[in-house]
Amino acid sequence: MTALIPVNAPVMEFPRRFLDRGVGFAVGWMYWFACTTISAQELVAVTSTIKFSYDDGATSLKWAFGESVDPAVWMSLFLVLVIIINMFPVKYFGELEYIFGCIKITFIVMLIIMMFILDTMGPRANSYHDMPVSTRYWDRPYSLFNNIYQVKGDDGVVQRSITGSAGTFLGLWSGILKSSFSFVGMEIVAATAAESRSLADAESMKMAARKISLRITILYVIAVLVASFLVPYNHPFINGGGQSVGSSSLFIIAVVEAGIPSAAHFFNAIFVLSSFTCAVNATYVASRVLHTLALRDQTGPEFITRRLRQCTSGVPVRSVLVTGAMMLIGYMGRTGSPGQRLRELSHNVAISYFIMYAVICATYLSFFQTLENVKSGFASESQAAKYNRNHPRYPYKSHGQWLRAAYGMAACTILLSFCGINAFLESPFNARQFISSYIGIAIFICLILSYKIHKYSVKFFHWGPERSCDLSGAIQAASGKRKGRLEFPDWGFTRENVRAFIKWIWVWTK
Repeated sequence: MTALIPVNAPVMEFPRRFLDRGVGFAVGWMYWFACTTISAQELVAVTSTIKFSYDDGATSLKWAFGESVDPAVWMSLFLVLVIIINMFPVKYFGELEYIFGCIKITFIVMLIIMMFILDTMGPRANSYHDMPVSTRYWDRPYSLFNNIYQVKGDDGVVQRSITGSAGTFLGLWSGILKSSFSFVGMEIVAATAAESRSLADAESMKMAARKISLRITILYVIAVLVASFLVPYNHPFINGGGQSVGSSSLFIIAVVEAGIPSAAHFFNAIFVLSSFTCAVNATYVASRVLHTLALRDQTGPEFITRRLRQCTSGVPVRSVLVTGAMMLIGYMGRTGSPGQRLRELSHNVAISYFIMYAVICATYLSFFQTLENVKSGFASESQAAKYNRNHPRYPYKSHGQWLRAAYGMAACTILLSFCGINAFLESPFNARQFISSYIGIAIFICLILSYKIHKYSVKFFHWGPERSCDLSGAIQAASGKRKGRLEFPDWGFTRENVRAFIKWIWVWTK
């Protein structure tokens, strides 16, 4: 949608246009809160990762400076750094983020290669294994799914175990809910497009969207897959027995048991950098969302809204500062186990994203229907050509996209409906976890109602869908020749064909 109609803050703007203005308002505030909470959680992850300790009886590793310094000190230090970096003009901020991204992608690729080598090579002299690991942890008595699901209370004590097919299903369902938090943020390409010089270039938006989804999906899946060959799913450190956050990492366990403990320190340092840069990213998005809400007069009294609108060198400084102040909730992670209280908020973040993604999918379905109506004669022939998805210069089209949107909306709805199933399995019923799981839905509804009440009071007959289905501002690709599409100029194996193939590889990898 952003490739066809470049707009500011599309995550809020398109629901306003194609669903309801109240829905756009609600999504905007939930998006800001979710990004802010992600930033706070990532700062907690930084402080917890710095307190690195690993001791399995055979190998003992520790970062002494992490143990000797209060977590609040690290939290304060990295919070200040996150705010300072977000004060940079966008040009320099983007360059810095590009460097961070290159480091992380290089590390993940190296990680995948290293895990593959450790799985297939002969064991080192100080390895925990006496033969290549190979598929040992995928063979019996292990399996693809764990058929034992342990129900734990808030204190971490196992209350009971559910076995058989029910245990397998609950384990799989729990894994989906927990891993979904790691995949949020793919919409950042569109959410931050307004500050890109290439916003009006439909090809740039298309390539960026496809690249980020391919990279995240492929690299995440392959990295976890190769690590799963080296660490069994019943390893005590990944089931709550580790001494620190780093000790529960599959990759750190893998290198320690392969006889390369020094690599664990390097891995943990990269994990610190990764969490820090994620906090920087999320703060950037949250501040821009808050600034956009202010531009639409949706941030409360005028004296507050006026200040949130102001920018210095293109940076919404006050929005960054307000977002940074909200990130102080990260200090709740100092007590108890690492991030114990904040974990409930992070769970709520995943719920907020499920709601937002369901809204995005519903928005697309309405957008798709609007395009169909335009083609059916509700506009001139020249306009219809601009909105025709089969036109060679239509900016960005995926096959069966309406079906994917319907699937996404249904999947998010199902995940939302049963995200708090564990609260019902505990004895007694865990009301706190139940509220944490479903309060996001209530907040979303309340935000919509507050918008309607503020605008129409109790005149319920005005509360119907308020949408414009506006397609103005649509653009087309500059030419019929598209980026990322492999087209050979000649037949057979020629120099020009080789050059075209290398260029195509470069376009997708750069």
